Amino acid sequence: MLKHSFLASALFSLATSPAFAQTESLEQRINRLLVAKKATIGISIYCFETKEAVSINGNEHFPMLSVFKLHIAMAVLNEIDKGRFSLNQRIHVKPEDLLPDLFSPLRDEYPNGNAKIPLAKIIEYTVGKSDNSGCEILLELIGGTQMVNKYFRKAGMKDICIQVNEEEMHKNWNDQFLNWTTPVSAVEVLKLIYSRKLLSKTSSDFLWNSMAATSTAGKRIKGNIPVDAVVAHKTGTGRTNQQGITAAVNDIGIVASPNGRHFAVSVFVANSLENIETNEKVIADITRLAYDYFLTSSK
Repeated sequence: MLKHSFLASALFSLATSPAFAQTESLEQRINRLLVAKKATIGISIYCFETKEAVSINGNEHFPMLSVFKLHIAMAVLNEIDKGRFSLNQRIHVKPEDLLPDLFSPLRDEYPNGNAKIPLAKIIEYTVGKSDNSGCEILLELIGGTQMVNKYFRKAGMKDICIQVNEEEMHKNWNDQFLNWTTPVSAVEVLKLIYSRKLLSKTSSDFLWNSMAATSTAGKRIKGNIPVDAVVAHKTGTGRTNQQGITAAVNDIGIVASPNGRHFAVSVFVANSLENIETNEKVIADITRLAYDYFLTSSK
């Protein structure tokens, strides 16, 4: 479990003048941004065109929260690629599958259950709308969290650990920290999605479109970049306890600019004493620094 830090463990700062913009590295610019933030913050950024990478606390463990829904969707899509399921397959969703106390647009659409819903729609809702009922349905379909871990272990990725489902995470504060990854590992997953090396082209395209349709937390990765940039991402948000500590505010994704350049970014803000607006702005501002550095420079 992450230990709470009242300061970001790496003290960094952001340059504000044009002169700095010409001389400072991206890591130095991010340095200034994180000064005095009352949170533990992990960052990994990778530009596909230049192969440059930036990592801050990149190998530390951070709670995933709903980011893990992306990993679950990938494991299900892998089973589809193997012929075990199909995107057009209709899944019988029972009333008890639609969790009453958790966020679920799927439950709102099918309040009485007893519906046969295409697997493609359940995945889209789970990834793009962060649907908790959809998440549990996918986990049950695939055989539980251990199957997701097995999938990523087989792909050679060790820094991903998924032990509990959404319902369990919501029951116990400490359980929010049982599903963890590292910022670097999150970007490695994004690189595999981008390169289509882990899933078939059909599944990769479907996953990309589901991520690009994400409607949650628009003030994070998408919050401070041009509106014509394409963002395929997955968010995650933890609860806040009585001491004012927020377990996690996360976003990972791929940003594509109109000029054809792309970068992957993962930002995990954990054990934060900042308010939600500050936590989200940290993610937005880091993404903007990377956008300006990688996607608008002449290199």
